[in-house]
Amino acid sequence: MEKEDLKVLNKGEEEEMELQGYCLCRWRLALVGLGVLCTGGFLLLLLYWMPEWCVKSTCTRTTARDAEVVLLRSTDEFRRWFLARVRVMLAPGSNPFHISSPLANGHTPHPSDGGPAQELIRRFADYQPTQIRYFTFHSTKYYWNDEVQNFEVLKRLFFGVNEIAVKVPSVFKLLIKEVLNPFYIFQLFSVILWSADEYYYYAVAIVFMSVISIATSLYTIKKQYVMLHDMVAAHSIVRVSVCRANNDIEEILSTDLVPGDVMIIPSNGTIMPCDAVLVSGTCIVNESMLTGESVPVTKTNLPNPVPGERGEEADSAYNTEDHKRHTLFCGTNVIQTRFYTGELVKAVVVRTGFSTAKGQLVRSILYPKPTDFKLYRDAYLFLLCLVAVAGIGFVYSIVLSIMNNVPAKTIIIESLDIITITVPPALPAAMTAGIVYAQRRLKRIGIFCISPQRINICGQINLEDGLDLWGVQRVENGSFHLSEENAYKENLVKSQFVACMATCHSLTKIEGQLSGDPLDLKMFEATGWILEEATEEETSLHNRIMPTVVRPPKQLLPPEPAVSQEQDMVPYEIGIVRQFPFSSALQRMSVVARLLGEKRMDAYTKGAPEVVASLCKKETVPENFAEVLEGYTKQGFRVIALAHRRLESKLTWHKVQNISRDHIETNMEFLGLIIMQNKLKAETPGVLLDLHQANIRTVMVTGDNMLTAISVARDCGMIPPQDTVIIADALPPHDGQAAKITWRYADNLEDVCHVDEPKTQELYHFAMNGKSFAVIAEHFPDMLQKLVLHGTVFARMAPDQKTQLIEALQGVDYFVGMCGDGANDCGALKRAHGGISLSELEASVASPFTSRTPNISCVPSLIREGRAALITSFCVFKFMALYSIIQYISVTLLYSILSNLGDFQFLFIDIAIILLIVFTMSLNPAWKELVSRRPPSGLISGPLLFSVLTQILICLGFQTITFLWVRQQPWYTVWTPLTDICNQSEHMNMSDLNDTEVDDHNIQNFENTSLFYVSSFQYLIVAIVFSKGKPFRQPSYKNWPFVLSALSLYFFLLFIMFHPVETIDEFLEGVIDLRAYKCLSWLCCSRKMPKARYMHLAQELSVDPDWPPKPTTTTEAKPRPENGSTYQIMINS
Repeated sequence: MEKEDLKVLNKGEEEEMELQGYCLCRWRLALVGLGVLCTGGFLLLLLYWMPEWCVKSTCTRTTARDAEVVLLRSTDEFRRWFLARVRVMLAPGSNPFHISSPLANGHTPHPSDGGPAQELIRRFADYQPTQIRYFTFHSTKYYWNDEVQNFEVLKRLFFGVNEIAVKVPSVFKLLIKEVLNPFYIFQLFSVILWSADEYYYYAVAIVFMSVISIATSLYTIKKQYVMLHDMVAAHSIVRVSVCRANNDIEEILSTDLVPGDVMIIPSNGTIMPCDAVLVSGTCIVNESMLTGESVPVTKTNLPNPVPGERGEEADSAYNTEDHKRHTLFCGTNVIQTRFYTGELVKAVVVRTGFSTAKGQLVRSILYPKPTDFKLYRDAYLFLLCLVAVAGIGFVYSIVLSIMNNVPAKTIIIESLDIITITVPPALPAAMTAGIVYAQRRLKRIGIFCISPQRINICGQINLEDGLDLWGVQRVENGSFHLSEENAYKENLVKSQFVACMATCHSLTKIEGQLSGDPLDLKMFEATGWILEEATEEETSLHNRIMPTVVRPPKQLLPPEPAVSQEQDMVPYEIGIVRQFPFSSALQRMSVVARLLGEKRMDAYTKGAPEVVASLCKKETVPENFAEVLEGYTKQGFRVIALAHRRLESKLTWHKVQNISRDHIETNMEFLGLIIMQNKLKAETPGVLLDLHQANIRTVMVTGDNMLTAISVARDCGMIPPQDTVIIADALPPHDGQAAKITWRYADNLEDVCHVDEPKTQELYHFAMNGKSFAVIAEHFPDMLQKLVLHGTVFARMAPDQKTQLIEALQGVDYFVGMCGDGANDCGALKRAHGGISLSELEASVASPFTSRTPNISCVPSLIREGRAALITSFCVFKFMALYSIIQYISVTLLYSILSNLGDFQFLFIDIAIILLIVFTMSLNPAWKELVSRRPPSGLISGPLLFSVLTQILICLGFQTITFLWVRQQPWYTVWTPLTDICNQSEHMNMSDLNDTEVDDHNIQNFENTSLFYVSSFQYLIVAIVFSKGKPFRQPSYKNWPFVLSALSLYFFLLFIMFHPVETIDEFLEGVIDLRAYKCLSWLCCSRKMPKARYMHLAQELSVDPDWPPKPTTTTEAKPRPENGSTYQIMINS
């Protein structure tokens, strides 16, 4: 039963989960209810914290089909448990999961051969409601499907409201969720216990700190929800026009849209409320919200096959990925539309609500994967050890009290009190102090934080501004001219070189402004020409063949001799007849253009120099082409080649619209090179150098072209000049062939030099685009880790791929920080250990950090503060642990003589010493520069444990010696007011003694005072020992509040010990003065960082003769059932 009925949801997807079905059991519910009453509600809390226990204790196992409750467990490394209640809904039809044949023109496909009565009966049977079982998890509904015997997301059947609903929880709900945190429950328990023991002062202090902590947390969480809600709701509900039967136009709210609706895109643009596929007209869309590229994209309608033709294109079903160029995605901005011959721009709705591209992005923000951090895991382990120690003390105090006939109430209070001593309730507040101070320092330098706990993680964290035209180098008669700064010259205006620059682009005008790819924009601006597009009125009256026209301004045209009036009427302008858009696979784009008045057309091509040269006639390509190109690329320039071809006169305007690009892009004439220079922000190289010197890897993840990204990476120092860049081109399975990766060097001219060179560690970098990354992640999962180990450039990455990359880096134990500036980065920013948004817009909603400085100069500051906060957390945790153990030792020794520390002694230690020291020792600022050494990531390490254990042994030794030594003194007797040998005044008389209060708790004795003073000095010594400075924090002597606090406490304790003051002595319930003993032990051990997975992997690859792959090899995926995949490297012949 267990094995058989374990279902897997979302198999193979990121949100894959195991599902088990359960039925509510009444007698188990009754037993749990009784247990809740008997434990005073504690059992209910335990079941709230542990969903697995909750389900298994109140339900019995059943099949998934009959389940009332489902227990879900994630299959990732976190293995988290969730529970969901199964609900029932009514769906029309006897079998709603069966998809009947499509309706023809709105009529039923059933033959109506029967009579009216039979027709009515059949219709009644078809529309009888059926019960459908479903549950909701992470804003997604899963329905039970009998056909597959599992729950699944059925987007095509049950659509619901088209809304991405981000509900802002009420303050009360957030408060309950926050207060039910185990730490706050323990604090509540401690406060109740202390109040029962009349220890009100410290209880009030803890309540005060907890209230401030909860209020701050609630404010931050509420603010995040409101920001996300506002971002999503801003354009969620709009009025849209929908085309109904008989071409009637109906205006409805976007929330009523369902897949299949035909939506009319307004001519003045809109924010898309759903995912829809264009079926008529074209749109210019800004997809920066999804892709990060602010370059407008032209979307065309789905190809409409000619009736009667049943080709592959006609038969292929719509797919979002394959038909991306025809799909308008939710949340993207339609800037303008174009329609022809009066036809409206229409799109068919394909996905709504959380199923849309924007919905999935919002879900990734609402339900991020937890960030695993060793410090917090180790902290919980350490606390469990303290709980075990507390358990020993608990049993010890009960046994001792029973043997001495102590009253039951005192036994309960003192036994439970030892738990609150060992596990300090002030620990969360103490741990937060360093983070709060770091947050304040970050705020001063313009970095805002909405997830303060991430500051610690940043301690472990292990760009381009634009392009400028540098110059052009034309080719004539098969040889290069000298390079020229620009093409803005009279003698070049009518040249084919300038005509290519002016026409071979994908620019468009939006509200009168030229818009498009930055490279195209710079190239066109360098010509000084003017671009004119057909107006809305012109396109609505004519068919599609309305060309975009480019022409030079009159002042650029050379003066011409007087000609007849008829000839003078023909202006010099070129119409762009057909565009073949840029293809990253082909690395080029082409256009067909026609000069006004000419009968023949011209083809112009621009693209990667090697690719364009291969399409040209050999005699037109200069002999020194390779040397010239190498000279520019080695200097880090981005080089684009241009080519031209005069087309045959038989190619008419209409034939050009249907011709394939292969017929155009052949036998061309090489025109020359355009040299572009990448402009970096001034601070970028310096910041990257600082990170490199601190042994922090930098990786470029961009929506830009890969060659541009590699060039920028070289310019800014991410890839040193002498290092090799290996490009991984991965292709998915096709026509029965397995998926394969082709390896090539970014600089093809150096292939021969590098193939036979001995491999040197760290001298190669991998580069790949988003498509290759997706193929490798799916078909080569065991190779992905090897690639991310040296992957430096990831280009054309989609939002979900950025998140996957961060998870892959985290999978080899890297701590990952990320900078992003758009909503497309939201998921990745949330997933990274330290996500920094450089924009105060959408990305700041998801990002833990937001920088007001829109460049990466904030990264070193954040890492330095993160390291300081992390070391502070270590210091505070060790200090609080030692404080607990020291106080535990004192109390345990005093329990042996049925004594204890007094309330005011506890108060003095807890507030005057501990809280003051904790809040001041956390004030050390960050070290002024990044160092190459990294701080430890966890508490459970040999040197650290040795340090803590030796301190515990020293403290235990000194307290035990003090306790025994006092009892060995010749003047020692069991103390009463009459035997106060140190504080007794000469003027004391019997009436004073009669007024002395009876010491019910046996607080005033020699052992108590001895241990109080010794332990007080131990707290201060441990604080100084554990207050670590360089290389991650400024030295402690520069932290004047801490130094002042420690010295003041030292002087105060020495003063009242050597010169007793009656008022203070009575307050602290002390009876004796002692010589001060000071013990300082600090064992410095050389720390060796435990090897992370990426270190092991790097070690393995350093001895692998086949790594990195050579440019003459292809890697093919070979299915292997037991592990899912493997690969085989084959050398091409």
